[in-house]
Amino acid sequence: MRQHVVDIVRRALARGAAEGRWPALATPFTVDPPRDPRHGDFAVNAAMVLAKPAGRPPRELAQGIIEAIQAEDGGRSIASLEIAGPGFVNLKLRPEVWLAALPEVVRQGAAFGRSEVGKGKRVNVEFVSANPTGPMHVGHGRGAVTGDVVASLLDWSGHAVTREYYVNDHGAQVQTLARSVHLRYQELLGRTVTMPPKSYPGDYVIEIARSILVELGPRFLDAPEAEWLDLFRERAVAHVLAMIRSDLAAIRISFDVWTSERKLYDSGTVQRFLAELEAKDLVYWGKLPPPKSKKGQPVPAAGAPNEEGIGEAEDLLLFRSSLHGDEVDRPVKKSDGTPTYFCADIAYHWDKRQRADQLVDVLGADHGGYVARLEAALEALGASRHDLHVVLIQMVNLTRGGEAVKMSKRSGNVVSLQEVVDEVGCDATRFIFLTRRADAQLDFDIELAKRQTLDNPVFYVQYGHARLARILEKAAEADAPEARFDAETLAVLTAPEEMDLVKRILSFPDLVAGAALAWEPHRVAFWLQETIGAFHSYYTQGKRTGERFIGADPVKTAARLALARSLKQVLANGLAILGVSAPERMESRDLAEDV
Repeated sequence: MRQHVVDIVRRALARGAAEGRWPALATPFTVDPPRDPRHGDFAVNAAMVLAKPAGRPPRELAQGIIEAIQAEDGGRSIASLEIAGPGFVNLKLRPEVWLAALPEVVRQGAAFGRSEVGKGKRVNVEFVSANPTGPMHVGHGRGAVTGDVVASLLDWSGHAVTREYYVNDHGAQVQTLARSVHLRYQELLGRTVTMPPKSYPGDYVIEIARSILVELGPRFLDAPEAEWLDLFRERAVAHVLAMIRSDLAAIRISFDVWTSERKLYDSGTVQRFLAELEAKDLVYWGKLPPPKSKKGQPVPAAGAPNEEGIGEAEDLLLFRSSLHGDEVDRPVKKSDGTPTYFCADIAYHWDKRQRADQLVDVLGADHGGYVARLEAALEALGASRHDLHVVLIQMVNLTRGGEAVKMSKRSGNVVSLQEVVDEVGCDATRFIFLTRRADAQLDFDIELAKRQTLDNPVFYVQYGHARLARILEKAAEADAPEARFDAETLAVLTAPEEMDLVKRILSFPDLVAGAALAWEPHRVAFWLQETIGAFHSYYTQGKRTGERFIGADPVKTAARLALARSLKQVLANGLAILGVSAPERMESRDLAEDV
């Protein structure tokens, strides 16, 4: 419907330009629903875009645009036009125009909402990428679901999408995991051990140690670290990755590509990348600048090492990232010749950029400071900083009836994702993760997620879909008139609540495309909740007034069943995008009616 309006306005603007009323429009205009639906179906900003090149006030231009639209449309589609605010043109479509589009929902079925706005552009969505040092926790789960639905939205909007997991299996953290396993290995052989503060304490570490002991025996009990470290690391990483894959499967997530950081090193990719940076004069030897204080934090002591153990006095190979928008130049190689974490990251992102036109990273909010340096790296290497978009995920506060949930034995320091999914189910877990913007903190109440009541957001939406399924089932059982989509039948849908539902249904394709281009999956969850709220209200009102879906008037029954079929289809499509099931039947002890 939005495109229908865009086409009318574009022709009207071309007509006005041909008549010399204003210059040809070089800058795109927008057609969007106004915040308040009482102001019309769409608001057009073309007059404000034209004001500068035309050298005329926007409201004066808006009046001319209204006249051109009226001449172009001839009253066929548009019911009313008015000027609003600084020069918006608000327009309302005729009801019959909306109703004429409703059959398209059922005709397209499970494909309704798909578009080609992405034009086949290749997009790599990297998400989760949790270190393979333990099972996934609830925070990882929120990032996983967000990334998965971002990828789904991009697919629905016509992009060629690759889902990718970057396995951080190189560096200090996996070495620490290997040493933690060896300590438990010693403990299983009867020794008393003390786990260091930075070790991994979860029960899964004991499981890894036990599997090594069963297979290989006690030969590594007193062996020097050099003899067992690589073996224990490889076994531990493989075990944890199997756990992570299981955790992901529990929330219906799979990946097209798994990239190993270690393989980037073992294959020589990182060293070749360093050589390429040197050949392009993008690096130089120098020292880190003095540390700056962060808001609310003390200045680090002079000479203190940073998060990679690099001190101020150390000679480093520095990447010229400050020339491309970063705060400072960043180290890519230490004085001993070892590449830094950042070096491997930009090598990895440059590799991804060769495989895709656009990159999307879904990262924890604590990685916010990392974005500028990655953008600078891409720009310095000849791509665009706009080729990368980062979705930052805020924390999850896990509660049970308002009380904080304690740590898990499985993971050792946080609550594992698997335990939450086991208790509340996949659908509730996925949906609740999307009930807030990704960059807003989320409160996840386990008891609320388990309730079979309408205050549970996922139950609220799923129950609406099941209620619609039951309405259609009852109509078939009662030999009621079948849903009809001809203009004469649909014309009886005159109630404001009915037209509101029709407009909500037909806004779905624009909603999906907009959410995809903004990388904002919560928009779909919000739309589902708002739309199902409008349906529940309409349904309840019909029961109260006697205007039920299945009534004495065969024409009204046929039209309302057409509305029910369309709404059921679009709800199912929205839930499919979120990776949430759309049940045909649900029962609840707390509701008067089971559907």
